[in-house]
Amino acid sequence: MRGSGWVLPAAALLVSVLPLGAQAESSSAEHGPSVVSFDWGAVDTLEALGLESHIIGVPYQAAPDYISHLLEGRADVGGLKSPDLDAIAELSPEMILITGRQSASQEDLQAVAETRDVTLGEGDYFDALSDKVMGLAALYGAEAQAQERLETLHADIESARASLAEGTEAVVVTHNDGHYSLRQEPVVRELLQIPQPALPDSVEPVSHGSRTFYPLKPAAIAEMSPDVLFVVDRSAAIGDTPLDPATLKEALGSAGGEAIRVEVLSPTLWYLSGDGLKSVRAQMDEITQALSTP
Repeated sequence: MRGSGWVLPAAALLVSVLPLGAQAESSSAEHGPSVVSFDWGAVDTLEALGLESHIIGVPYQAAPDYISHLLEGRADVGGLKSPDLDAIAELSPEMILITGRQSASQEDLQAVAETRDVTLGEGDYFDALSDKVMGLAALYGAEAQAQERLETLHADIESARASLAEGTEAVVVTHNDGHYSLRQEPVVRELLQIPQPALPDSVEPVSHGSRTFYPLKPAAIAEMSPDVLFVVDRSAAIGDTPLDPATLKEALGSAGGEAIRVEVLSPTLWYLSGDGLKSVRAQMDEITQALSTP
């Protein structure tokens, strides 16, 4: 696998959302805003930096398993797409962290407190992740800790990438109520640089608003013939009927894909979280462990 000569993006070092006086005041992790977060990647990043005491509210219903211990001592602020505005107002947070999932409620949330969209920017994934991490760290004067964590994570990504067998191809799909669609996972494609077989010509894109999906039937996956099929089970993540792996394997086998390994990933980690210091590491570890197991 090829390496990369990464350096921390200059933009990440310049991200700051506090006025100069407040920046000086936040030189200690004891200072900085209390936050309600609807983004679990931001939550696990703050915890990784030792700043979890600033988190006062999270959406209980959508808590991924790996971070559920942080529910204790924190208020429930509703669902990812249905924030409890009264509960949030009662907490009087100084900042609310959101993503596109809360776009319909953004104006209402802004009426309660300063609202910050922490959705990753476009472009190189690790650069965008670094900008997000450094931006969060800057709220608390924790840039040095964040830079150290990012450098360690990058070194671990390089080691994980080097440990993978050459030539292994993988496809990642989302499962939703018995249907599958291609999923572009930057941890798999960009960080670990695992190649994906070409899509068959028979696969037609489907557009919903600004988003484009590529529905995949088991026969199309079998035609792609990856070594491994990784499945992110949306149905399981949101509490619906989970995927039956045996049914999928049978369908692949019937289409000539009996040699394809099926690996079902941790649903809440991959569908409800990600883009954080801890979640990205957990995702990377899950992929490398699956590929190292015969």
